[in-house]
Amino acid sequence: MKDHLYKLRLLEALFFTSSEPISSADIVKRFSILKDECDQLLNDLQSFYSSRGVNLVERDGYWAMRTAPDLVADLTEEIVIQRRLSKAALETLAIIAYHQPVTKTEIEQIRGVALSKGTLDMLFEIGWIEPKGRRETLGQPVIWGTTIQFYDHFGLTGKDDLPSIHELKASGLLQTGSSLTILGINNAQLPSLHKIEEEQRGDSFAHEENESF
Repeated sequence: MKDHLYKLRLLEALFFTSSEPISSADIVKRFSILKDECDQLLNDLQSFYSSRGVNLVERDGYWAMRTAPDLVADLTEEIVIQRRLSKAALETLAIIAYHQPVTKTEIEQIRGVALSKGTLDMLFEIGWIEPKGRRETLGQPVIWGTTIQFYDHFGLTGKDDLPSIHELKASGLLQTGSSLTILGINNAQLPSLHKIEEEQRGDSFAHEENESF
């Protein structure tokens, strides 16, 4: 029991001193324990912090301490920036989120138009996408995927937590014949672009892409 409590305290200290989210695999390796024991430690620590000011949360396989959702509003300094993500950037983010990992060319094929390099650069600078390696094809193009920060920002646990097209249609956020319905994303999956735009009204990063192409 003492050994378990010691490891629990050690894990707690690790989360509070780490500047980045931590994966279960890293914990198993660092503590030299089995995955089952790691899962038990994480569950116990998560349960302990479930009603406190900070919660232990999992995002796409990584764990980190985050402010309790009901306290965020009181701790957030609202900064209004009169700029928002362009339609092209939102569509690009949607494609990456649901088709990852994808190359720039694959994004262009899905959208049906050329993609400005500035769009990927802007999403990368925000911290919502990152290179995931290179495609083993001619030219070895870079493949892109979403980041832990993307899931964390929108309160998602991972790709499976993204809303479906059925949910978007039911809420009236997706209209028949709109540009969003021709992205080539089958079976219903597009991210909540309305939510992204709402987030951008408060604490956003700006970029407007020339869409004359």
